[in-house]
Formats: sequence, C-alpha cells, structure tokens
Amino acid sequence: MPKRILVVDDEKAIQTLLSELLAHEGYGVTCVASGAEVDAAIKEDIPDLVILDVSLPGEDGIVICARLKNNMATMNVPVILMTAKYDSVDDARAGLNAGADEYVIKPFLNSVMIGNVKHLLGEPHQR
Repeated sequence: MPKRILVVDDEKAIQTLLSELLAHEGYGVTCVASGAEVDAAIKEDIPDLVILDVSLPGEDGIVICARLKNNMATMNVPVILMTAKYDSVDDARAGLNAGADEYVIKPFLNSVMIGNVKHLLGEPHQR
C-alpha cells in the first residue's frame, strides 16, 4: 500500500503540481484547502506525511501544524511547511517551533521537495 500524503494549499495550481509530482513517485495524495478540511481528512485517514502551506484562509499553517503536533494521533506525522512569504529567518523559526519537520520556500525545486518527503518517510533517495 502506498504511503499517503495530505497536501494542504488553497492554490489549485500547487495542489495539482504536488499531486502529480507525488503520484509519479508512487504516493497516494489527498488535497485540501483549509484547516477545517485538514481535520476532516485526518478523522477519515491519518496520513503518513503532511505538506502544509503557511498562508491559508482562516487558520494559518503554523497554527494547524501546532495542532497536529499536539494531537496524540498525529504528533508523529512529519509536517513540511511551505510558504511563498519568507521575510526573515524568524518565519522559518516560527514554523519549526510549531513542530514542523521541514520548512520549504515556494517556488520549490521538485527534487528538493521529493528529497524532503523521502527523507522524512525514511525512504532512500538520491542526493
């Protein structure tokens, strides 16, 4: 059974890009666009990894990340935070303090995203 990845981004183009990229690598992908949808998706099936945009309507990704990491059912699920807004190292620090395992800046290199995913899932990958 393929590993399952939950992609959380309100931009359809990013959802499509990540869905295609991850599916090509053999992962099962579910895409949602908000914190409420994250909660619903996780109640249905806990993913093996979450890729989470920081800038979302309503709750931001840092709040959602902290909630995932403070929940007994999801605390060990790796989270990759991603953002197009990166003004200072404090932005990344806030994400990592919320429990994120990686912090990626958009636009990202596909090879870097796949490398991060494979690393966090404990899978071999090319460097």
